[in-house]
Amino acid sequence: MTIGVPKEIKNNESRVGMTPGGVYELVKNDHTVYVQSSAGEGSGFSDADYKTAGAILLDTIGQVYAMSEMIVKVKEPIAEEYELIQKDQVVFTYFHFASSEPLTKAMIKSGAICIAYETVEDEEGTLPLLTPMSEVAGRMAIQQGAKYLEKPVKGRGVLLGGVPGVAPGKVLVLGAGVVGIQSAKMAAGLGAHVTILDINMKRLRYVNDVMPPHVVTEFSNEFNIRKHIKDHDLIIGGVLLKGAKAPNLITRDMLKEMRPGTVIVDVAVDQGGCVETTRPTTHEDPIYIIDDVVHYSVANMPGAVPYTSTMALTNVTLPYVLKLANLGWEKAVDADLSLLKGLNIVKGKVVYEEIAQAFGWEPTMA
Repeated sequence: MTIGVPKEIKNNESRVGMTPGGVYELVKNDHTVYVQSSAGEGSGFSDADYKTAGAILLDTIGQVYAMSEMIVKVKEPIAEEYELIQKDQVVFTYFHFASSEPLTKAMIKSGAICIAYETVEDEEGTLPLLTPMSEVAGRMAIQQGAKYLEKPVKGRGVLLGGVPGVAPGKVLVLGAGVVGIQSAKMAAGLGAHVTILDINMKRLRYVNDVMPPHVVTEFSNEFNIRKHIKDHDLIIGGVLLKGAKAPNLITRDMLKEMRPGTVIVDVAVDQGGCVETTRPTTHEDPIYIIDDVVHYSVANMPGAVPYTSTMALTNVTLPYVLKLANLGWEKAVDADLSLLKGLNIVKGKVVYEEIAQAFGWEPTMA
């Protein structure tokens, strides 16, 4: 099979869909890999590294799309790429369709086979291709939240870890999934007081077992959320519904109950955000303020640490890329139920129910 790795063109997205090591494995399995020139530079991989691994370098993104049966990338295609995607071409990436009707309609129109990293699901019910980026984003959420709590950027002026004689900052984490656990771990490591909310008691029991005593758990409901937002300095939105739009756990009216300078980091922004006032931002312009509450909602947070993120992503995507390349997409999804769950749009038909539900459409069978 011919596999293409284009350069990411989303704002400040420095990750790349495949490391040179991943390319080497594909070439070793008799596949041809086209990599766009300079695609890996932001992640620390030179064109020479890809050549050594056996890739064929192409000058333009148009050439990569035109010559490849399968595209492997990081972020969803943006408007400039829509017309480059070909009928029957496999596109394997993060899509997050439920948060973007224009993207969904464009991919339906393309006639491509869209396999989404974020809905590939293993037999334990976990999301193996979302997990490493959620780990990165969860840890980064605390770094970014701590920075934007500083007064010069309109935060409350609170040091999360406190100092002797001064109480530490308070962090509220919505969701005890991968993002929530990683956020809680980082915040606790800084010495902050952490409250983590979830509706899954099994997850809360796990948090209670593995976290230090200054991480406390509570069941998530509107009453408890309203109670905690009044006195917490940093709020992390880490809620995920597989393939579906995130629920709005914090509504616009709740902002008035928060103290001026409170910071919200909504990691769920890719799925529409779990805060009503969330809108996607970029690394170039990451924050905005509503009702004196600082919102950080960068839609590609792991893109700020591209070397770590690209390595972590290729670690988990490569086995699936190899399976798709070796067997072809139809045999691959027949042989692997995890990949079957990754199918979102097939030749103009939405086959993932939650995406159709997000727009009030009827799902169709492939």
